[in-house]
Amino acid sequence: MSFINKEKQEQISLRLKTIYPDGLPEGFMDKMLDEIRAHIQPQSAHSKWDESDIVLITYGDSIVSPPEKGLKVLHRFLHKHLSDELSFVHILPFYPYTSDDGFSVVDYIKVNPDLGTWDDIDRLHKDFDLMFDLVINHISQKSEWFQNYLEGRSPGRDYFIEVDPQTDLTCVVRPRSLPLLTPFDTSRGTKYVWTTFSGDQIDLDFSNPEVLFQMVKVLLHYLDKGARMVRMDAIAFLWKEIGTTCLHLPQTHDVVKLLRDIMEIVRPDSILLTETNVPNSENLSYFDNGDEAHAVYQFPLPPLLLHALYSGNAQYFNEWASTIPILPQDATFFNFTASHDGVGLRPLENLIPDREIQQLADAMQKLGGQISTRRRSDGSDSPYEINISYFDAMQACHAGIDEMQEQRFLASQTLLMVMKGMPAFYIHSLVAGHNDYRGMEKTGRARSINRRKWDEKELDALLNGDNEHSRILRALKHRISIRKKQPAFHPDARQEIIDLGDQIIAIKRTSDDRKQVILCLTNISNKAVKLEYGDFPDFDLLTNKKIEAASDGWEIMPYQILWLL
Repeated sequence: MSFINKEKQEQISLRLKTIYPDGLPEGFMDKMLDEIRAHIQPQSAHSKWDESDIVLITYGDSIVSPPEKGLKVLHRFLHKHLSDELSFVHILPFYPYTSDDGFSVVDYIKVNPDLGTWDDIDRLHKDFDLMFDLVINHISQKSEWFQNYLEGRSPGRDYFIEVDPQTDLTCVVRPRSLPLLTPFDTSRGTKYVWTTFSGDQIDLDFSNPEVLFQMVKVLLHYLDKGARMVRMDAIAFLWKEIGTTCLHLPQTHDVVKLLRDIMEIVRPDSILLTETNVPNSENLSYFDNGDEAHAVYQFPLPPLLLHALYSGNAQYFNEWASTIPILPQDATFFNFTASHDGVGLRPLENLIPDREIQQLADAMQKLGGQISTRRRSDGSDSPYEINISYFDAMQACHAGIDEMQEQRFLASQTLLMVMKGMPAFYIHSLVAGHNDYRGMEKTGRARSINRRKWDEKELDALLNGDNEHSRILRALKHRISIRKKQPAFHPDARQEIIDLGDQIIAIKRTSDDRKQVILCLTNISNKAVKLEYGDFPDFDLLTNKKIEAASDGWEIMPYQILWLL
């Protein structure tokens, strides 16, 4: 059994005593330390991240070729089209599940047999670093734990939260316009159980230390199976305390810190990523003092980019980007524009006026998107998420639908690559996926609009042809190949926003050794923009050409992108 030094043991002990000040079950601390020791891996010289890191977000069956299993098909597709571009593959929950496309887990430690086996995961791991989801807040009602709860058996009997339905829960922040409590018939009669997201996703009760221990075991299993990055799904809702918002409670932060401590003992190059689709200041709180998350989702980025490219005005984007804080050591942002979920709107709170948020939602609805809502404490509903493919969201600007969809989309994805942090591409963005109305009709869920399952042969044929799908993939691969070689794009490299007007996003990146400076200019409007000649570098990395400026300055064409060196 491996060794944990005294300092780290004391840190684990302190975390647990902070989470459970009333005490722990006898022998619990020793049990936790023994479990951690049993999973410690050999030390790696691998740094946590660098400029070569590119993440793909995908379901295990985003590419299908029946009767083959999805993970095998996905691996073949990635080997064929993206083997040189990607460093990480985030396989969205690939465990047995009952709803929410994997986020209602039946068994955390098994692979969904419809997708493949752990051997398929291992083969992917040989070619890419992997990212797994720890769906930590809730579990499927069909899970063994919840079925045991219904029958009054262990394990599970005391893993869930029962609440009297007459209890005042109006303080609780809700992500859905659905009931917070769901009634179930149990061996002890009808009980109302806490269900933040749906009646099939039963919240776990982390006030019971045994629940935390069981989830630590799951985390360690994932690290054993090759996960180098672990995404803490819906982590903000973890701890419940009636009379509070039940969001970002101190115990939640302490649990994240404990999990980071454990990951750094077991696999020091691993990365803990928190998923908190909330207003910006709340999201940033998961960095704390550099002892909590290694990375947080840059949630304001997708809606702010969408707003800027639709309105042709980068004022709000530039104001926000100028205030991005300097992060603690071993901390970075996880940058993305699209994912299996929609474009969250809560991160825009206090960044964009409410009326403009509503205008953006209305505009995306006219382009075929759906708007999901959340329930406010006063009982009203407000826009929570835009469900639309990010490519189709770029069909139009404020002036209407035009012929510049591809240029706008490439501007959005290229800006993703230059922001401080680690860039992540959703598979449907890389191949310019459209809104999947058939999938949405089949499931009855708005989020299915951006979760198409591509037929492998059909997609291969498109990517080998001359069309929007192949053009977008080729352009993005070209830009990724350039980005991966630039020290100024290291996730930790300095970032500065240069004010060149509201139609330009100008981001200056400087390598740590200050030997490389890249000025990234993007015209986010549908009009050419004239820049007065300034002290700008004049070699464009993207075209590998020197920029010839006229005597009165530079003209940057609509949605043009320059990486000036």
